[in-house]
Amino acid sequence: MAKLLIVVDMQNDFIDGALGTKEAVQIVPNVVRKIEEFRQSGDKVIFTKDTHFENYMETQEGKNLPVEHCIKGTKGHEICDEIKAVIDVDACKVYEKLTFGSSELAQDLRDGVYNDAESITLVGLCTDICVISNAMLCKTFLTETPVCIAADCCAGVTPDSHENALNAMEMCQIKIV
Repeated sequence: MAKLLIVVDMQNDFIDGALGTKEAVQIVPNVVRKIEEFRQSGDKVIFTKDTHFENYMETQEGKNLPVEHCIKGTKGHEICDEIKAVIDVDACKVYEKLTFGSSELAQDLRDGVYNDAESITLVGLCTDICVISNAMLCKTFLTETPVCIAADCCAGVTPDSHENALNAMEMCQIKIV
């Protein structure tokens, strides 16, 4: 494997659904281009999906963010159609995660599944919650592998929180490209 692209939570509910923003809608074409770029180079593309269930409002996250979203089996849980049009998501590794960072991705990073990646690039939503959480996991487990964030392929809860997250990651030696 040469490079690894992690597409974080590019799901309908984060783009134009329950928690969607105009900034999230605006990055979709950039994310599509980045996926195509990695595929054309023969690089690996994997995905994370925020995944909740009918009891979401009873969970700690649901009590802190009382907006049902990414409920498994709903359209909001699905990766957006624009991405599905350029890559067979079902043929890719997809990490369904119950919280901000993917514990299964962390296990695979720890277990060496991605040790041969020359670099890791993250794109997706939301910069200030799930992108930063998964970037820090990559940095934690693959300390000598460059971790990058494609800033124009990410959006935060707000433009300010997006910028704050980019600054925080840069301080942690994650390259913002």
